Amino acid sequence: MDSKHSFLKIAWNLFLITAGSLLCAAAINGIIIPNQFLAGGVSGLSLFIHYLFPAVPVGGANFLLNIPLFVVGWLFVGRRFFFYSLAGMTIFSAALLVSVPVFPINDSLLKALTAGIITGVGSGVILKSLGSGGGLDILSVILLKRFSIRIGTTVMGFNCALMLASLFRFNLEIVLYTLIYLFVTTQIVNLVVTGLNQRKAVMVISPRWREIAQEIMDTMQRGVTIVNGEGGYTGQGQRILYSVITFQELSRFKDMVRQHDPQAFLVVTETLEVMGKGIGNQPHW
Repeated sequence: MDSKHSFLKIAWNLFLITAGSLLCAAAINGIIIPNQFLAGGVSGLSLFIHYLFPAVPVGGANFLLNIPLFVVGWLFVGRRFFFYSLAGMTIFSAALLVSVPVFPINDSLLKALTAGIITGVGSGVILKSLGSGGGLDILSVILLKRFSIRIGTTVMGFNCALMLASLFRFNLEIVLYTLIYLFVTTQIVNLVVTGLNQRKAVMVISPRWREIAQEIMDTMQRGVTIVNGEGGYTGQGQRILYSVITFQELSRFKDMVRQHDPQAFLVVTETLEVMGKGIGNQPHW
């Protein structure tokens, strides 16, 4: 049973990596290259080299440029992530060598938006696996694990610097369309990677705090912390309920609070990462 489970786990992760790599490669070969757009990260550098020296294939340049990053990845990320990412980088580089039809889109803005959506979905699918497609993904995961910097933020910052450097070689219009493509990619990656896994921190202040706390624990099966507080105007003691729930549970949580106390004070805030059994959403890398 264990060996079967391990095989299925490996097969599923390789499927995610392959599917995501094919999507990213389709966007590059079907939209980016035919329109002489740029890209970000290692793929962007590979495209830059390909435009300067057309005889150099994008896939081959991507493979060679990834080698230094994989050396860093071997030192700072887990071995499992490293080997899955090595597979991802190899699959992605091979996918870039496959020719695909040019997307039949005439408007340049729509081309940039479409490429951004496809690349964002592809990159997000890859990052939903236990690895990555290599390149900037490795650096992004290292920064996320060590400094809690979101993956999309790292990608956007690096790519903006790359676009500034590209202004010395490409015209402004191409760079602006590429920035649109990169921005859309960043947003879609964050949506796919976190998406409905986003956790919400909730605080409730109500005289019926005891009943609400009991229902959070019994009905919603979530933990709750009771914090002693004091009203700033009245000076009276109050109990503040603090809990973390999933995005899908938010609507049901609000309905539950209203049923107990329609006048309850409820605050909902976003979370970046949550660590802990049952409710945690820290990335699996």
